[in-house]
Amino acid sequence: MEAVKNGELQQASYLFDRYHKRIFNFLRQLSNDTMLAEDLTQNVFLRLIKYRNSYREGNRFQSWIYQMARNVFADHYQSIKNKASNYVDVEKMSDHISDTEDSPDEREQLLHRSLAKLNEEQRELLVLTRFQHLKYEEVAVIMNTTVANIKVKVHRAIGKLREHYFELEKN
Repeated sequence: MEAVKNGELQQASYLFDRYHKRIFNFLRQLSNDTMLAEDLTQNVFLRLIKYRNSYREGNRFQSWIYQMARNVFADHYQSIKNKASNYVDVEKMSDHISDTEDSPDEREQLLHRSLAKLNEEQRELLVLTRFQHLKYEEVAVIMNTTVANIKVKVHRAIGKLREHYFELEKN
């Protein structure tokens, strides 16, 4: 990242090769939309170039780029909300997931539908810690809070996910 920051923009291709799949998977988990995740991933790397001077030497690059991905995702949904005053209905979102999910495993579909029922923060925490396998310390940096707070929130999110899962399983 230091080379990119110093103007060697061709070095950004190495960062893209290393992180684009992880960022794409993170954004796909948050949005449940493959095409949107591709567009947002592209925006993350455009921002990386644009805001390369904001990267602070000594900080972890991974935390920095995930924070940027969170911001791109939040900006996208804020712009949609502002344009149409139309937010994503969680119930419809879970129906959409069940219709479009590629997984043949019914339990996995149930898990994704349960995940969609969580609030945005809980879903993001579980995606970062369970799907992206980031450490609590990294997530704390990304979310600008303490490790203890992240642990508590993840614990609560898992409990809520469990509730939704068993509720959907009954139906």
